[in-house]
Amino acid sequence: MNIIIFGPPGAGKGTQSSFLINNFNFFQLSTGDLLRNELKSGSKLASEIEVLMNSGKLVSDDIINNLIEKKLEDKSIENRIIFDGFPRNIDQAKTLDNLLEKHSQSISLVLNLKVDYSILTKRISGRLSCSVCKKTFNEFFDPPTTCEDPNCKSRTLVKRSDDNEDTVSKRLKTYDESTLPILDYYSAKNIVSDVDAMGQIAMVSDQISNIIKDLKS
Repeated sequence: MNIIIFGPPGAGKGTQSSFLINNFNFFQLSTGDLLRNELKSGSKLASEIEVLMNSGKLVSDDIINNLIEKKLEDKSIENRIIFDGFPRNIDQAKTLDNLLEKHSQSISLVLNLKVDYSILTKRISGRLSCSVCKKTFNEFFDPPTTCEDPNCKSRTLVKRSDDNEDTVSKRLKTYDESTLPILDYYSAKNIVSDVDAMGQIAMVSDQISNIIKDLKS
């Protein structure tokens, strides 16, 4: 089956994608990874992407669709793909359906990670990481402790410049306006399963595991 993991910024999409990869042998398809890998390839398309990114422009949907289709042609990951961070709007959702149909595939499940926005704001704005080993903490939910690596004695705790309440608020507004409507599109296909993503990571993973096992049974 192919899965879309869906939810607002900070809902834990990356964490739960890793769980699915490790426990159910899925392949995570992230548009960011696709772009980075293409840039490393030195291809003609890589040159086009580099020019766009260096000029501060967004990479076009056509380029993203081209990269996704390359992956859909890979038989080694057929029908075991997790789409993480894509699609982001209705047009992309429809295009993805067309690309999948072209390669005799489809989306079997949309996992909708539900988290209260006040919690999301704290999850993102409270993120800190060790400058040495990169271990992550959260000043609200997981206060910094001593790192296991002895080299971290001289560490500083780093916060990303975009991990602040104002930026988070803008990202959530964009999500509400552009991305959230996709849920209605997939709900009409009866493939959306809600996941309570407010609890501990292991509890969220257990919910997802049960959903997938039920679908496979």
